[in-house]
Formats: sequence, structure tokens, C-alpha cells
Amino acid sequence: MAKLKVDGKEIEVPDHFTLLQACEEAGAEVPRFCFHERLSVAGNCRMCLVEVKGGPPKPAASCAMGVRDIRGGPNGELPEVFTNTPMVKKAREGVMEFLLINHPLDCPICDQGGECDLQDQAMAFGIDSSRYTENKRAVEDKYIGPLVNTVMNRCIHCTRCVRFTTEVAGIAELGLIGRGEDAEITTYLEQAMTSELQGNVVDLCPVGALTSKPFAFTARPWELTKTESIDVMDALGSAIRVDTRGREVMRIMPRVNEQVNEEWISDKSRFIWDGLKTQRLDRPYVRRDGRLQAATWGDAFAAIKSAVSATTGAKIGAIAGDLASVEEMYALKALIASLGSANTDCRQDGAALDPSLGRASYLFNSTIEGIESADAILIVGANPRYEAAVLNARIRKAWRRSGLPIGVIGEGGEMRYPYEYLGAGTESLADLLSGKNGFVEKLKAAKNPLIIVGQGALAGAEGLAVLGNAAKLANAVGAVSEEWNGFAVLHTAASRVGGLDLGFVPGEGGVAAADMLASMDVLFLLGADELDFTRKSAKFTVYIGSHGDNGAHNADVILPGATYTEKSGTWVNTEGRVQMGNRAGFAPGDAREDWAIIRALSDVLGKKLPYDSLGALRARLYADYPHFAALDEIAPGTGAEIAALAKKAGKMTKSAFASPVKDFYLTNPIARASAVMAECSALARNNFKAAAE
Repeated sequence: MAKLKVDGKEIEVPDHFTLLQACEEAGAEVPRFCFHERLSVAGNCRMCLVEVKGGPPKPAASCAMGVRDIRGGPNGELPEVFTNTPMVKKAREGVMEFLLINHPLDCPICDQGGECDLQDQAMAFGIDSSRYTENKRAVEDKYIGPLVNTVMNRCIHCTRCVRFTTEVAGIAELGLIGRGEDAEITTYLEQAMTSELQGNVVDLCPVGALTSKPFAFTARPWELTKTESIDVMDALGSAIRVDTRGREVMRIMPRVNEQVNEEWISDKSRFIWDGLKTQRLDRPYVRRDGRLQAATWGDAFAAIKSAVSATTGAKIGAIAGDLASVEEMYALKALIASLGSANTDCRQDGAALDPSLGRASYLFNSTIEGIESADAILIVGANPRYEAAVLNARIRKAWRRSGLPIGVIGEGGEMRYPYEYLGAGTESLADLLSGKNGFVEKLKAAKNPLIIVGQGALAGAEGLAVLGNAAKLANAVGAVSEEWNGFAVLHTAASRVGGLDLGFVPGEGGVAAADMLASMDVLFLLGADELDFTRKSAKFTVYIGSHGDNGAHNADVILPGATYTEKSGTWVNTEGRVQMGNRAGFAPGDAREDWAIIRALSDVLGKKLPYDSLGALRARLYADYPHFAALDEIAPGTGAEIAALAKKAGKMTKSAFASPVKDFYLTNPIARASAVMAECSALARNNFKAAAE
């Protein structure tokens, strides 16, 4: 720790702090454009100038000078820094004057207006006039893809975007070329950026040079209602803010959550919002004469009642989709049980995960933040770049800090960090267990080894054997101890952990998801669209969901539900963290919240569920499963559960692991309804073909 004085106030800060961070710790406001806490120091905007007592007779850039770089007085006086002296004020005014020499000052038509750091700091730290009357320089706008709009006349060369793509996203797609007046930010060959995190440069840009292309010229920030919620595009549960105008979602922004997503979100999470309003189901439908026809709620419920009354509980089943919230799965499970059925499943992909094996058998036990504590990582049957892009950035962050060894078993491919490819499937995992592969020694030598098991390794016939052998390997290399649990299951579905916590899996004598498609008389699909419907021979299918996707096309009755932005719901992320999303708008037309649909249906079927409000439902839920009441907390699994799982390590037949995510941009019904995601997907396919050729 280091002691110093800031504007006469004595403080103590870690000795690795910069002067800028120390000043903020003391409560002083220091303007900046290029400095960002999560990026390397550039020191090129000079807006953060301060005066250092006893230093050179000129202001110092506080972002580039550390507290250990300044000295105290000759008699033991503490080092002193000033942020509000006449020298500092004059220096900042001069820097702002320089920054505005070439800036177009087109605030009335700029999408950054109202959220612009340059606007705010010009007001607070600038002056009311400029001495420069020369013509402003002009820079051509660059095409960098369908997501980020460029107006490069506004660029002040802070290089935040360059540092983000290089350091966090892991691909050097943006750079600063030229010198002096000819300097400009570009992708060199003016091609589209390929990173799954590129949208974050919109938030990082302190001016209006990089803005959201889909959001361009649609709304002003002060028009929007802002709702804090949770993202469900993957299993991370990133913290987001949903901005709406009236009933319409206009944009989605990240919120800071150090334990989960820091302050980044993936492009799918950010730009999915146009899919929320297209291909929507806004009224019930009933299939008559081979065609789906609009119907009333009464007609739809009557058709379901007729089908249910004509069969037995053993022939009724329910499958929960990847975006379902805990509340609606809880209600549906109760309804199916009241009909005498044990046929429930939340594992559309057939992953070999079972709550009876203990919570540790299906959680990312190290936690997402814990990735930074790992000193060796083995990835089995997963591609985190596509399955959890923000988590992949955490792995890269850990690699950049320590250069830790990373091994991959599975498809491989570009992951944005170097790794050792160990093989394609079960044989390679067996070689690690037997010691034939040298990478196992790196895991044993590590203090906190981390083994990440993806859904691609768990979805086949070998799923349970692979899970058991991965647990056996974790125990063998010391990945599970009292201080550290390095056995981590990476999920791809937002609803999966919540469903497993609820026990939304086949009960005694129950049928799994894939078999339900072929054997049920009545099948309820709760937003389940990722099934192989070519195998479907179920007689009567009820789809409860928000979009006209695969499940709706194969349904006999459609009950229109709400999307994640249109309901308050609980989701549990891959590490077991309970999170609550809030309603930002209302579902269109006759669509209703899913739990309310199930509650109304239960009344018609004569199996009325004992709650009439969401609050009453949650009271029942919390009574049955208390850990759901502990929001933003993790009920951890135990090492004993991992040890018990390791005993199920059976012999594995030869098979390869394949990531379940084939197209990052089109993984769920909302994404497939999005024109922006379709454009990104087409661009990614073209880039892949070009690279292959």
C-alpha cells in the first residue's frame, strides 16, 4: 500500500494504482478519454492531467504515472497531487481545445448525443470558444461490418477500440495507421470485423465515431425507459439493461457485474432485439384440416382438454426449451405431475446430466470469476468462443496474465488464445487418464487446475461415461479440494441449470425428451424448438412460446407466450447463480406470460394450480426450493459429489466431441427471427468459406 495526498486529503491505496485511480479513490473527478480500467494504458489523450508537487513544472498524465513513481518531501512529507489548480485547469482547457479543432461538432445528428463523454467533458472542463478557424480535416467512413456504424470525422484517436479488439476480444482487427493529421482508425482492408464481442466498442467509444448500426437514428437516450435485467442468449446470465420506448425494445446494453460478465456482452446479446418483434405469436392457433388457424383461448384450451382426457398420464409429456424461466418450468412440472405423468425433460440435446448425481455434477463449480485463479485449463467437448463468448474472454484474460497452459479435446478451431490440441474425443480423454498424454502433468503441476466439460461431450450415448471420466480426471490431478473446485460444466442453455435444480427430468418410469417426440399422445413444448422434429410422431402437440419457429410449425395447438424482456422471471446461470430478469415491456396481442398460460390451462383441465399471482407462485417455489430465493448467490456443490460421480466413470467407446453450437448467431427462436443476426450469420459463413479456400 502507498500513502499520498490528493488535494490535501490523505489516502492509502495499493501501490500498483495509477495517479488517476488514486485521485478517484480520494473522490476527485479526473476527466479521461483514452484510459479504461480494463484496457492497457495508452496515455494519448492527455485529458487526465494533474499537478504533482515537487515534480516537473508541467502537468502530468495521471493515467500513465503510478503512485510509486512520485516522491514525497525531503523531510518525510507525503507525495502530493492536485487536480484543481490553475495550472491543471488551463492545461485541460488547452487539451479540450485541441480535441475540438477537427471534431465536426455535429451533436444534433449524432447518435452519441446525450451519452457523449466529449460533450460532458467539454462542458465541465473546456472553454466556451476556440482560437482555431482553419478548415477541419475529413476522414472517410469505414465499413467494419453490419453491427458497428462509423463516422470517423468524430474520432479523437483514443484507441480504446483498438486495444479492446486486440487485448480482450483477441483479434487484431482494428488499428491506427498514419501519423499526425493522416492518422485514422481502420480495419486496414476495410473488411467486416469477425469478433463475437465487437459491439462492445460502441460502449467504449467516448465520442460518436463508433455507434450501433441497427440502432442508428431510431431514438434518443432520454426518450427510453431503462430496465435492468438478465440476458438469456447463453448460459452466463450476463447483466443487461433493456431500453424501451413504449412497447418496443430499442436496444440492449451491458451492465457491470464483476462476477459474471464484467462490463462486456456478446453481439448476440446486444443486437438480438429486432428479433423480439418479428415472427411473433400474438394469438392462439389450432390445427384444423391440416392447417393452423387462429382461434380463441377457449377454443385452444378445449382442444387440449379433449386430447388430454382421451389418454392416460403415461402418454403425456413436457419438454422445456432453452429460454424458459424457473417459474414456468415449476408450474408446468406441477401440472404434468397432477395429470399422473413423470415425463418431463429440460435437456433438449439429451445431455447426460441428472440432479440425482448432485448439484456439483452440472455446475461450473469454479465460478466464472474463478477462471482468473486457474493456472492450467483443459477444455473437453466445448468451444467457449461460440458457446459463451464473454466467458471465453475471461479465459483469454487469464492466459494474458500468466500464459497458463490450455489443452483442448474436441473440434478445436480458433479460440482467440493459443492452446495445445490433444485430440478429437474419448480416446484423448482416456489417454489423459492413463498418463499417455503429457498434458496431464501440466494439470497435476498446477495449483488450481480447471477442467471445463462442454455439452458437446455430454450429449451422445457416451455422455455419462465422459462426465464420469472427466470427474475422475479432476480428482486425479487435484482439481477438487477444500479450497478449489475445478470441475466445471459449461452449459449453452439459459434454462438448463434451473431446470435441473427443479428436477425437470424424467421421474421414475419417465421418458426422455427425444423419445417423447415419438411416443407421447399429448406433448407440451415449453419453447422447445431445438429438437429433431423429423422423429416426431406424437399425436397431439401443444406449443407454448413466443415465436413461429420449429416447435410452432410442428404443433397442433399454439399458445402465445412472452419473451424474456416481457416477463419477470428467474434464471440460474451455468455456475449456479440465481438471477432475476425484470419485465421491460408487454407481450403483443393476446400473448401472455407463460406461467399464467399454464395456470389458466390447469383450471380448464380440472387440475387447478394453487396460485393466482406470480408472487404466490414464487412463495410456493421458494418453499419447495429455498435456494431460488437467494438472488445473486450460488448454492455450491461439494467435492463429495464429484468423487461419487467419478465412480460412474465407465469404459468409453471411440467417439468424437462436437460443439452443439454450429452457428453462433442462430441458436434460438429469437435469434432466428432477427434480420441483424441473419446478416451476421451469412457474413460469418462467407468468411469461413473464404478462409477454407
